[in-house]
Amino acid sequence: MRINVITIFPEVMGSILSMGMLGVARNKGLVEYRLVNPRDFTKDKHRTVDDEPYGGGGGMIMMVPPIVDAVEGLELPAQSPVILLSPAGKRFSQQLAHHYANQEELTFICGRYKGVDERVRKLVVTDELSIGDFVLSGGELAAGVCIEAIVRLQDEVLGNEESRDSDSFEKNREYLLDCEYYTRPVEYRGQRVPDVLLSGNHKEIDEWRRQSSLTRTRAMRPDLLEGKN
Repeated sequence: MRINVITIFPEVMGSILSMGMLGVARNKGLVEYRLVNPRDFTKDKHRTVDDEPYGGGGGMIMMVPPIVDAVEGLELPAQSPVILLSPAGKRFSQQLAHHYANQEELTFICGRYKGVDERVRKLVVTDELSIGDFVLSGGELAAGVCIEAIVRLQDEVLGNEESRDSDSFEKNREYLLDCEYYTRPVEYRGQRVPDVLLSGNHKEIDEWRRQSSLTRTRAMRPDLLEGKN
């Protein structure tokens, strides 16, 4: 898989993509990252990528030519997703992560300032994604969130893929929250690990974990249970 990120802060994305599992995926040759700075596609000596909005108002708008030229310079395959991180985008989810994990190449556009010229959407963007109903100063952190969720679904990225298959929102969890987990010590400050987890009875443990998943979901994310019996 190849992942392209268009950003005026490539050093920020470079740090994110070199850490932990994302760095492991690259070092294993499972994912290739390309960072593209739209300032490299400007024509003036100041490498300007933003300007005041027509019609007035506060904030600056990212200009269309540097971003479009950056995308087109990638020479992407036909139908390759070009994703703009935006509050107006579809809410990112584990199901969408699976969808994008099956793509050979993805391109993320990280906006900055007040936003991007609307013509960027019309000319090169295929998808828009949001990670929640709040505003960030730029799309880099949001892109990092999406990329990590997507890359960890690639085969051989994680040391234990069984762990991934039992994550929250995965099909094996019926798209619910994951169950409670415990490790050593058995008892700490009066709180003890449930006896069933120490029993060695895997059938009972599986049932306990399913009930734990349902209980946690009902308490913390009851919306996920809507439409389920």
